[in-house]
Amino acid sequence: MKKQLDYFMIAGEVGGNQDWFRDFMMNKGGCAAATCCDSCIYFAMRRKMAHLYPFDIRNISKEDYIQFAMRMKPYISPRVMGVNKLCMFTEGAEKYLRDVGDNQLEMREFSGTHSDAEAAQVIKQQIDAGYPVPYLMLKHRNPDYTDFVWHWFLCIGYEETEDDFLITVATYGESVTLSLTGLWDTGYEEKGGLILWAEKEN
Repeated sequence: MKKQLDYFMIAGEVGGNQDWFRDFMMNKGGCAAATCCDSCIYFAMRRKMAHLYPFDIRNISKEDYIQFAMRMKPYISPRVMGVNKLCMFTEGAEKYLRDVGDNQLEMREFSGTHSDAEAAQVIKQQIDAGYPVPYLMLKHRNPDYTDFVWHWFLCIGYEETEDDFLITVATYGESVTLSLTGLWDTGYEEKGGLILWAEKEN
């Protein structure tokens, strides 16, 4: 079983790219804000929530994306220790949604203390329902995941194989396929986790 969201491109890259940011703090620590921006763009484009993106959703330019990220910065601000808790993301994103008049979306925090099997199940449910999944990883003992240490990124697809559950993630303008089992088992007590989007029930 394999499924991937109909994701978006900007300037030939997969989603947005934190490296584009000219603001020093955003360039170094704006991954959470960028992940929220990318989620909003996806919802504006694929779920008809145009109010979430303040520019032309039919023609997303690199410069517009940079300006959008700067608008998101006050809501999900880079800080010395990073946006290292799920609640920092949800609280900031909720304020942004409220300020743009959204009454459709809500979020749930899914802690990294859950098992990898439970994480695989909720990621599958989210992708099947058409939601990208913001993912926070903190420290990791495996050097193969160095690029994802203390980092927010978006899960945009999955593949179930006989012996593993693979996820496709978008970050820094690229997509990468990783083993969820290996990624989830960080070897540290301090955990990150996932943000689960949903539309509110009427």
